[in-house]
Amino acid sequence: MPDLVVAAREGLFCTPGNFYIDPWLPVERAVITHAHADHAYPGHVRYLAAAPGAGVLQSRLGDIALETLPYGKKISHNGVTISLHPAGHVLGSAQVRLEYQGEVWVVSGDYKLDPDSTCDPFEPVACNTFITESTFGLPIYRWDSQKKIFDDISHWWRRNSEEGRASVLFCYAFGKAQRILSGMDSSIGPIICHGAVATLNQVYRGSGVTLPSSLSVNDVSNKDDLHRAMIIAPPSVAGSPWMRRFGDYSDGFASGWMLLRGARRRRGVDRGFVLSDHADWSGLIRAIGETGASRVIVTHGHVDIMVRWLRENGLDASAFNTEYGTDEDDNAAMNEAVAFKESHA
Repeated sequence: MPDLVVAAREGLFCTPGNFYIDPWLPVERAVITHAHADHAYPGHVRYLAAAPGAGVLQSRLGDIALETLPYGKKISHNGVTISLHPAGHVLGSAQVRLEYQGEVWVVSGDYKLDPDSTCDPFEPVACNTFITESTFGLPIYRWDSQKKIFDDISHWWRRNSEEGRASVLFCYAFGKAQRILSGMDSSIGPIICHGAVATLNQVYRGSGVTLPSSLSVNDVSNKDDLHRAMIIAPPSVAGSPWMRRFGDYSDGFASGWMLLRGARRRRGVDRGFVLSDHADWSGLIRAIGETGASRVIVTHGHVDIMVRWLRENGLDASAFNTEYGTDEDDNAAMNEAVAFKESHA
């Protein structure tokens, strides 16, 4: 039987179903794994996504023809049975399970196995073929516990607050910001969110996710409060006029790439917090193993390293050339990762 999913010019294409998964060019029918901009593009005629992600998709893409499915519910299209299952990446993220003539494929999108109260946890889905990311697919990437990272952020904020200095934490507005907010100790001081973060916080709260109260910068008139505050902002505002109102502040950046010393140096921040919404090396290996798949296709990240490791461990492994992984993460650190690969080739 021909492959159920192939890499086409527009994106990943389910041949018998005649629809695409996370296509990067406009198509008639698109199944979307999650609302990050490298997976959810505007311009498709019809969209299908997991129900918990509807609000974020509409917030980012506007008025789209969107059909949603609860996790686990099955529908049939052109003889292909489709269901969506939690990926644990961000709110509404999903793995796409496809079944056709007794063959089961799963397209995972992006995923993580670590706990996150702001989205449904990753669910292993048994399949014959598993299509996986490999954003952090190098053995050097091993995440500390979420609790440790949250404790480190709180300690940094508390120390800055005691010294009368604001804490500015740069992180991506969708997913990372809400995850960090969910672990904030709001007794330390006020929490201020940039407008890009606040808009998505509202969507999360509307979806039933509990987040601490936060303010906009214009809500704070007392300078003492401003100097005790934790400010959550997207990386794009670093060095902008918006930052000047905080005076003498300490800044940090939250990303999996902060594990690399060069990434911290290039960002020029006081602190780097290693927190990722992608699986680390051990998480990738565990997730792949739990599917029971005998065939694995890698879409983006450290593709060659992952494919080689999988082959050495007895799996039929190959890669698809895709356009994923170019929007939400700080790829400036990739040069160091490439150097690591070359030194271990």
